[in-house]
Amino acid sequence: MDRESILRAAAQIFQEKGYHATSMQDIAEAVELKKGSLYHHVSSKQEILLALLDEALDLIIERLQIVEKKDLPPSLKLRQAMQAYFCFLAENRSLSSVLLLEHKSLQPEFIDLHLPRRDRVEQIWQKIIEDGVACGEFQSHQPALTAKALLGVLNWTITWYREDGSLTANKIADHFSDLFIQGLLIRNSSKE
Repeated sequence: MDRESILRAAAQIFQEKGYHATSMQDIAEAVELKKGSLYHHVSSKQEILLALLDEALDLIIERLQIVEKKDLPPSLKLRQAMQAYFCFLAENRSLSSVLLLEHKSLQPEFIDLHLPRRDRVEQIWQKIIEDGVACGEFQSHQPALTAKALLGVLNWTITWYREDGSLTANKIADHFSDLFIQGLLIRNSSKE
């Protein structure tokens, strides 16, 4: 048994039962270990939660940084970032569920370890929007608030998106991209 298998099992159980309803015994049983043996790999349920949150954010940051580094107009960069982010959520359901629904279960001593990664994700979105404003492509008086709104829309999909639904993850991300980009674009104010 390895730590990665324990984390995968814990993510699935957290998704199904919620963090607070999951016991270390549940996790041990899922990986066919005795509870005492589980503690050879992890020290606590909080350690597991933090590890899952960090893993999810690291993977998201990695995907977003690939887009961030591209030499593209901000509107295309925003579209690709939304695709990358939403596809991550869709492809990693358990991990995404833990990230978006269980982060508030972190105890205070772990929150400070978690926040820099969470802030980094928001900063990437904010920078894309700020770049769009700076080059005259976007209008937004509050790029940080716009980034939070965008994340709110994307993150909420975890509660309703179904892999077997009528729209693929890519089509949903495209639709959301259209909504946000059209809302951000500067329009000619003269009537034609």
